[in-house]
Amino acid sequence: MAGLDPTDWRNIRDIGHRMLDEVFDRMEHVGEGPVWRPMPSSARQALKEGLPEKGHSLDDLYGRYLDLVVPYGVGNTHPGFMGWVHGAGTPVGMLAEMLAGGLNANCGGRDHAPVEVEREVIRWALQMVGLPQDGSGCLVTGSSMANFISVITASRAQDPSIRKEGIGGRRLVGYAATTAHGCLPRAFDLAGLGSEALRRVPVLADHRMDVSALRNMIVKDRKAGFVPFMVASTAGTVDCGAIDDLVAIEAVTREAGLWFHVDAAFGALACLSARFQPQLAGIGKADSLAFDFHKWAQVPYDAGCVLVRDSRKHAAAFAQSLDYLVREERGLAAGAPWFCDFGPDLSRGFRALKVWMTLGHYGAGRMGEMVETCCDVAADLARRVERTDGLVLLAPVTLNIVCFGIDGLEDAEVSELVQDLHESGIAAPSTTRINGRLAVRAAIVNHRTTTVHTDRMLDAVIALRDERLKARTGR
Repeated sequence: MAGLDPTDWRNIRDIGHRMLDEVFDRMEHVGEGPVWRPMPSSARQALKEGLPEKGHSLDDLYGRYLDLVVPYGVGNTHPGFMGWVHGAGTPVGMLAEMLAGGLNANCGGRDHAPVEVEREVIRWALQMVGLPQDGSGCLVTGSSMANFISVITASRAQDPSIRKEGIGGRRLVGYAATTAHGCLPRAFDLAGLGSEALRRVPVLADHRMDVSALRNMIVKDRKAGFVPFMVASTAGTVDCGAIDDLVAIEAVTREAGLWFHVDAAFGALACLSARFQPQLAGIGKADSLAFDFHKWAQVPYDAGCVLVRDSRKHAAAFAQSLDYLVREERGLAAGAPWFCDFGPDLSRGFRALKVWMTLGHYGAGRMGEMVETCCDVAADLARRVERTDGLVLLAPVTLNIVCFGIDGLEDAEVSELVQDLHESGIAAPSTTRINGRLAVRAAIVNHRTTTVHTDRMLDAVIALRDERLKARTGR
C-alpha cells in the first residue's frame, strides 16, 4: 500500500457523518449527565495496549473512543463545571476544528490564506483591547506561552545583545503581584533570568497590586545595582479575578522607563462589555498583553494570544535569517513577516480558523453579553453565599469568580468536601487559598452555566457541610 487514503471513501464518509451526529447529540444534551466521573482502572488499563504493529479499523477505534474517552473527560463543556477558568466550546468552534484539520495548514509562515486569517484575528484582538492596529501578535498554545514570549520580548528590548551573548552577569529584574499567575515566574526561569528575578509585589485588601510598594521596590533594586526592565500586571487574577490598577501601574512604568505588560488571560474578554470595560482602563497602553481565546471567548482548546505594541521590538526578539527559510518577494515563500518571526514556533497549526469563525459568527456584541451574563450569575451566587449562615465570602467579586469559606470546617475538610462534590457529578468547583484560608472557588466561565447550576452546586455544598458537622457531633 503506497498511500494512507482509504480505499473505500463511502465507508469513511458514513463513519464521519455518524461521528458528527453523535458529537452534536452530546453537545445538545451536555448538561444532562454528571459533570465529571472518575476514570476506572479498567478503562485506564484498556488504553495501555502498546504501539500497534497492525492498524485497527476506524470503527473499532471510534468505539474505543466512545467507551474509554468520552465518559471520562474533564467536564468543562458541562454547565456544572466551574472549578477552573476553562471555556466550554461551541458547535461553531468544533466545526472550525474539523475544517482546519482538513486543510492541515502550517501557519509558521509563507504566503497563503490561513496566514491572512490569523492576521485578521490579530487585528481583531488589537482592536478589542485598544492597542494600535500596527501592533503585532500571534496565536499560541495559551497564556503561559504568551507571557513567556512577552518576557522574552521585553528583556531583549531592554538589551538586544542578550540574543547572542545570553544573560551572563546582567541583573535584570521584573515585577508582578503576589497574586500573579505561576506561569510568570516560570517564564523568568525559562528565559534564563531566574524565577527570583521576578519580584513579588504585595497586594492591598482588594487583592490588587500595591502600586506604592511597586514604586519603592523599583527604587530599592536600582540602588542595589539591579536593572528593572518590566512590570507584569494582571487583569483578572487566577484566584479571585481581581484587576490591578492598570492606569496607575502604566504611569509607574513610564516614569521608570520600564516595559508595561498585562496578563489578561481571561479578563481581556471583558473589554467587549460596556459595563465591565471601564474596569480595564489602561489595558490599551500595554507594551505587551497575554490572553486566551479558549477561556471566556469559548474557542476550543488551544488558542492563546500574545499582542505587542511595537512590532519591530517583537520581531527583534525572535526573527531569524536562515538559508532554508528565505523570505522572497513573490511565490509561496513571500508574505513576510511570518508568524515564526513573533514566537519560537515554526510549526504552527491553523488555530486562527476556530477564532475567526467563533467571533465571526457570534459577533463582539453577543460575546460581550455572554461575559456580562457570566458575571451576573457570579454576582447572584455571591449574594446567596452572603445570605447563607455558615458561609462567608472571602474576596470581592470583581468579575466572574466567587471564593467562599465554610465555617466550622478545617481546610482539610473543605478539600474533602470539594472532592466529594466532584465525585457526585453534581458540580465541579475548585479550591484556592485566600488570606491563608482554603476557599471553595467557583469560576463562571461556561456560557451554559445559569443560576440553576450555581444554586445546585451551593445546595450540594451546604448538604455535604451539614453531613460533616452532624457526623462530628453525633446529632
